[in-house]
Amino acid sequence: MILFQIRPVTRSLLVEVRASPHHYDVLIESGLLDRVGDVVKKRLDGPYCIVISDTNVAPLFEDRVKQSLTAVGLEPTLITIPAGEPSKTLEQAGAICDQMIAAGLDRQSFVIGLGGGVIGDISGFVAAIYHRGIPHVQIPTTLLAMVDSSIGGKTAVNTSAGKNLIGAIHPPALVIDDVDVLKTLPRREFNQGFAEIIKHAVIADAEMFAALKDVDLENLAPLIRRNIEIKSKIVAKDERDRTGERALLNFGHTIGHAIERAGDYKKVLHGEAISLGIIAACDVSVKKAGLPRHQRDAIVGLLRQFDLPTHLPSDFRREKIFEALRFDKKFESGEIRFVVTPGIGSAHLSSNITLDDIREAIDKL
Repeated sequence: MILFQIRPVTRSLLVEVRASPHHYDVLIESGLLDRVGDVVKKRLDGPYCIVISDTNVAPLFEDRVKQSLTAVGLEPTLITIPAGEPSKTLEQAGAICDQMIAAGLDRQSFVIGLGGGVIGDISGFVAAIYHRGIPHVQIPTTLLAMVDSSIGGKTAVNTSAGKNLIGAIHPPALVIDDVDVLKTLPRREFNQGFAEIIKHAVIADAEMFAALKDVDLENLAPLIRRNIEIKSKIVAKDERDRTGERALLNFGHTIGHAIERAGDYKKVLHGEAISLGIIAACDVSVKKAGLPRHQRDAIVGLLRQFDLPTHLPSDFRREKIFEALRFDKKFESGEIRFVVTPGIGSAHLSSNITLDDIREAIDKL
């Protein structure tokens, strides 16, 4: 069912992501699902591949992708896993690898991830570890995955202690963004993508932040391209997250991930948790980085414009959020690495943030 209109993209938009030693293309266009075979065949030999999807996405798109792949002589095996964050485990990754071995996939094979961020993470992780690494093609089916998680090569699974604690840097060989798939998203799922878009604007693009107030929801391809450009430029400076440059992308994520874990990955969507994390990071930034109060309020107002949450439910246990922070991988040797913004369009990593500052920001939520 189409819930809102998106105008077709009549000309393919291409972003070349370059992060030495890796580079790959991101294609943004309408109707790409029906041409996946042709697009992939130009870049990867195969012929064997695995298509990993979930119980929400597979019924919508898997048959079209399979037909397109087989039409050019590729031989896909389809694997469908339960939808949702609970599927992002080592056990699930191992089960997928067992199915790949049973299907006869070898080092010349490749993996296609067809779905949102969870599928992109686990399919990329499987591609990273199978035969010590085979190519990975991302076909993101959510706005959030298109603008964020499909770019940069971070792959991971969760543990009982926290999110994305076991993973690998394994950049995709290709990313295919068919904007038509966004028509099928429920409004809540669609809106959560704007949390990451607003994050990118806050940390790197004041002009885009201003433009989002009047964004054309029927013509999202240029906005998707701009966000990919922002993220890929940051990733190119620090692909393996060693120097602190890439850490800027964690703005709002330290507290956002803790909120997700405190809610058992069920009470709030990822983008909704990041929305709340952004607000908390803004409150810390007002106190410690000089963010003007009116800019903080403008950020909150923009999140509200896309129906993203700006307050925690009254019955949400804030203490549980604080407990979850202990497992955050962005804390190193006990030191808090927290991203703050001194003003819309810029951000930096600070080691001058205390746990009391973070607790105060969580309490305000």
